[in-house]
Amino acid sequence: MSHRPRCGDTTHRAPGPTIDVRSGEAILVEWSNELPNQHFLPIDHSLHGAEADKPEVRTAVHLHGGRTGPESDGYPEDWFVPGQTATCYYPNQQEAASLFYHDHAMGITRLNAVAGLMGLYFIRDQFEDELNLPRGPNEIQLVLFDRSFRPDGQLFYPISTKPGAPWVSEYYGSAILVNGKIFPFHEVERRKYRLRLLNGSNGSFYRLSFSSDASVSSEGLAFHQIGSEQGFLPEPAPMILLILGPGERADLIFDFAHQAGTEVFLRTEVTVVMQFRISPGKVVDSSDLPAALRPVPRMSESTAVRIRELTIADYQNRLGRSSVMLLNGMHWDMPVTEKPVLNSTEIWSLINLTDDSHPIHLHMVRFQILDRRPFDLTVYQLTRKIIFTGPPGVLAPGEQGWKDTFRIDPMTVTRIIIKFEGFAGKYVWHCHMLEHEDNEMMRPYVVLPA
Repeated sequence: MSHRPRCGDTTHRAPGPTIDVRSGEAILVEWSNELPNQHFLPIDHSLHGAEADKPEVRTAVHLHGGRTGPESDGYPEDWFVPGQTATCYYPNQQEAASLFYHDHAMGITRLNAVAGLMGLYFIRDQFEDELNLPRGPNEIQLVLFDRSFRPDGQLFYPISTKPGAPWVSEYYGSAILVNGKIFPFHEVERRKYRLRLLNGSNGSFYRLSFSSDASVSSEGLAFHQIGSEQGFLPEPAPMILLILGPGERADLIFDFAHQAGTEVFLRTEVTVVMQFRISPGKVVDSSDLPAALRPVPRMSESTAVRIRELTIADYQNRLGRSSVMLLNGMHWDMPVTEKPVLNSTEIWSLINLTDDSHPIHLHMVRFQILDRRPFDLTVYQLTRKIIFTGPPGVLAPGEQGWKDTFRIDPMTVTRIIIKFEGFAGKYVWHCHMLEHEDNEMMRPYVVLPA
């Protein structure tokens, strides 16, 4: 089976077409770059990988969450330009999950994301089929991202005041779009629906909830989360609030059976995002919300052959403005220091020295979050010793499953346990706040043969 999406096809708007595949059935995708030769957003040539001798428009396609060989992973330096194609082999040897594809070109990922180069990619399997979840028209894809616009409706992207260096440390749009539209509505019946959410924003975290009115302060309506990035949770998790960072996905079930003839609103803490309009007529709903989903055996810390402590830091100038952002104090082109062995298990402790929450993504692997714990930043800066200031926080239900992107809160140590199964070769790990990623908050790692 093969697909041939076109990066610049004007018949498709953001997000791009959804790719839907079966577990165990490999596909070839030929990505064709039909973009213009000049970028419509300002390129900062002072950033590594975006120098003036590089073509303005180039792309590298990464299947986020895919267990893919290094030659098809979309390594940031393996970009291709307008008029060229790249063929990727996706083996799909993994459980049913919500993945997505997006641009990963070195130094301009943030700009290509704002331009809309992303789309959903679903892997399905027999286990999912037998759960009898809502499907077909009762499964709704919701890709959220924020954008700012000029008075004429064109996209606006801010630039710094520093001549020749337009990079800004964060991009937060003035409007939240759902599937490329501002405040859309969707007509639904009185039944359960499966909602497949992706936060495709450059840097915004969303605290999402549902309400029966167009208010951000009214009481939230109950729903269930059944899956995170890498597949199903062990059991449905009832909730009224979902926190979703850039690059994270959530698989939800919402039952509209009790809202006949009314509206339900998806909202954040500051704005309403979209509206569901529920028909008044009764329908027969044969779908299920199972009491149990897919087991997620917890990985034992004793299986780890190595523990790594890795810092996240924001280096600022005398005016307090970000100048460069580094993982473990290292730039992209420094020697690779993370070299796990294929099929080995490691614990990575991410030490956040900044006042931002950072969504961190590791390519090719899935992992489990162990804990998230506050520490004394001043003591660490003086002695490089970690002194915890409180007990581990309670993980959200959606953090109990398999992940590929996780949140590291300010002045906390967040630990994950990873088995590096899949392929040997060179991959990357990075912050998924794309402005951070483009300014050095990304590092290569190498999976060594067993």
